[in-house]
Amino acid sequence: YNIYSSRQSGHPDCCTAQYLKILKTSKQIITMKITVSVNIGGSSFNVDEDAYSELKRYLKNLEIHFADEESASEILADIESRISELFRQKLTTFKQVITIDDVNEVTAILGSPEDISDNKGPSAGDKFSAPGAHRMYRDTDHRVIGGVCAGMGAYWNIEPWIIRIIIVALTMTGGLGILIYLILYIVLPEAKTTAQKIEMKGDPVNIHNIKESVKKEFDAVRKNMKL
Repeated sequence: YNIYSSRQSGHPDCCTAQYLKILKTSKQIITMKITVSVNIGGSSFNVDEDAYSELKRYLKNLEIHFADEESASEILADIESRISELFRQKLTTFKQVITIDDVNEVTAILGSPEDISDNKGPSAGDKFSAPGAHRMYRDTDHRVIGGVCAGMGAYWNIEPWIIRIIIVALTMTGGLGILIYLILYIVLPEAKTTAQKIEMKGDPVNIHNIKESVKKEFDAVRKNMKL
């Protein structure tokens, strides 16, 4: 009625603009999505409904896939920690909700259970051969003092004792080795998480490498405890 009356009174442009504004606002209201608060990897995220359904399906498939592994709970916990880390990278000051596109990108990085169980195609090693982030850390799992030499050895893929000999030689020729070691000890972070230990070697942090890393640690602990 207001539109008809305004047109009769000679103000169609103003009326049309108001009408379009109402339609645009109504469309925005209609397309609003429900968000769900989820806790994953020790962090809380707001996830839209579609993303939540896809994430739930992905995690359920992983749970089924690793059900027969002795270290299944540790593998799944490390995968969730990696998902949490990737989700945090998606958030900004102006974007506080994880979308279905974010979930799809994260699962593409990590890979699916089918990728490492498909015997008809390339091997798991071939599928996950793309290099990942390569960062230097202190490797305290193989340390003698602070893990600096072990970390540098893992980063450059050489035996840690070679680095140790170089440090000792520099120390004996003026004490430079001690200074270098102390600086690196302060600067280099410790590789605490499975993801950091994988990055230290330059491998991609995906479900295949997370599984292999956790299994190695699990076997090492069992061997040390003679179980």
